[in-house]
Amino acid sequence: MVRSWRAAVARLRALLRSDPVGVRAGFIALLISSGGDLLAGLTLGAITHTLETLPGLLVLVPAAIGMRGNVFGALGSRLGTSIHTGTFRLSRRMDTVVGQNLAASISLSLSISLVLAVLAKVVCVGFGLENTISVADFVVISVIGGFLSSIVVLAITVAVAQLSTRRNWDLDNVSSPIVTAAGDMVTLPALFLATYLVGLAWITPIIAIACAIVGIGALVRSVRSRYPILRRIARESVPVLVLAGTIDVIAGLTIEKRFEAFLLYPALLVLVPPFLEDSGALGSILAARVSTKLHLGTLEPRRWRLNAVAEDVMLIFLYAIPVFLLLGITADIASAVVGLRSPGALEMIGVSMFAGLIATTFAVLVGFYGAVASYRLGLDPDNHAIPIVTSSLDFLGALALILAIVALGLT
Repeated sequence: MVRSWRAAVARLRALLRSDPVGVRAGFIALLISSGGDLLAGLTLGAITHTLETLPGLLVLVPAAIGMRGNVFGALGSRLGTSIHTGTFRLSRRMDTVVGQNLAASISLSLSISLVLAVLAKVVCVGFGLENTISVADFVVISVIGGFLSSIVVLAITVAVAQLSTRRNWDLDNVSSPIVTAAGDMVTLPALFLATYLVGLAWITPIIAIACAIVGIGALVRSVRSRYPILRRIARESVPVLVLAGTIDVIAGLTIEKRFEAFLLYPALLVLVPPFLEDSGALGSILAARVSTKLHLGTLEPRRWRLNAVAEDVMLIFLYAIPVFLLLGITADIASAVVGLRSPGALEMIGVSMFAGLIATTFAVLVGFYGAVASYRLGLDPDNHAIPIVTSSLDFLGALALILAIVALGLT
């Protein structure tokens, strides 16, 4: 046991020495992610009135944010694999690897946004939430908000991939944190803008019908496309994204059920987006690294033991400690600046660190086993591991956060 531990530490040191630029870039990306997610958290804390006025909307929020991370995090992972295998070429042509990946991401974003809207309404009704907004309202907010945010996140994902090739960065370390942060920053404002289109008599139903037609049309065209990569990505991704969306909606329900506690201390609501996304980003980094090793043949897929990637696991925990510490500190400071009530700096740090330890453990387990299981089932882990990780961490992270809040007596 001691020998195995020493070997893992030696491998971690070798990793840090062999790729200091990549490791440092990953940490910087996580800090950027935390900063962007913090802005999203402040946005969420600032729209508590909207969340009260539109009951059930909070159920959709983690799913909408998570879907952006699922779709475009997977895109970043696929582009990372493309860079490692030497097939990455930026082009506007539809028949190229990058072109088909971009088309698949936009198509999935539209169609899964429609699915999330229906799932959110079904879950609200199924779990007895009363007086929630209509399914038409959910559809308009989810699809319109999803489309607006997807355009921005798509551009950022491609820009990061291109910059990584120029700077010789490892995209597996960089893409997930930055993409998830970008998804957070633009998704919440986009959803908020879309709320102005709900409750408008006959106008809202018409927009909802148009959104449904576009979402269904995008799904049909992608799964029946004549382009093989586009078709494969769509067919492989839809089932796992629907499953991921369901988990994200349940995560939103978990937070909705504790909404009164967050109303008491809105600063805790500021923690929600950055905490969930940082947890998912940590798991996604591990999943992306494992996925690349599986594709390159440097990791034996039959080995289910974590010690095969012990240095990567230790790197994730090494990232997690300062990330969650800084998150607790900055969330409390930012809340004070904008006048949101906080339970106190020590309590905010305690919640972030305690919940972060639990969530990082979950992230490691889901990231590793999700990637290996996908590969062993003959599926591309770039399409499956990232959505599995981010959606699972939305739910497990929400549970960890609520557990920490309850354990510290903040409810």
